[in-house]
Amino acid sequence: MAKRWYVVHAYSGFEKHVKRSLGERIKLEEMEDHFGEILVPTEEVVEMRGGQKRKSERKFFPGYVLVQMEMNDASWHLVKDCPKVMGFIGGTADKPAPISDREAAAILQRVEDGVEKPKPKTLFEPGEVVRVVDGPFADFNGVVEEVNYEKSRLQVAVLIFGRSTPVELEFGQVEKG
Repeated sequence: MAKRWYVVHAYSGFEKHVKRSLGERIKLEEMEDHFGEILVPTEEVVEMRGGQKRKSERKFFPGYVLVQMEMNDASWHLVKDCPKVMGFIGGTADKPAPISDREAAAILQRVEDGVEKPKPKTLFEPGEVVRVVDGPFADFNGVVEEVNYEKSRLQVAVLIFGRSTPVELEFGQVEKG
């Protein structure tokens, strides 16, 4: 039987714990040939704090762990009996369904992209009201006109002396209103 990707529902915040526990149990039970990768889907995000870029990890499916495995009674029980695991997602309680190869490939691609090009932690949309917290326009409110994620900059329309003035600011200079 070929290994397929299954989604395991874990306690939120314990995804890495579940990954580690599963790895240990697989070694202990000598079932390495039934299991492939165990993955907590995360992406790198960048935020500006105190004028410095800080990278951190963000889970894009909190509470879920992806397990590549060959489904049989022994492997099912090994995963199901792992601490902090609530069960499988999809299918029935005793016969879980794997995710499609296309879905698995899309998730793996997103993880890879997140490592190569980290995303900003806060996402801005045109038309959104923001408050300027740094620079010459501090304490002004404005409306986002354009967002440039490559350069981490925003085009914001700020009301100065009753007139709308376009101002280019960095992500770290504004906060969501």
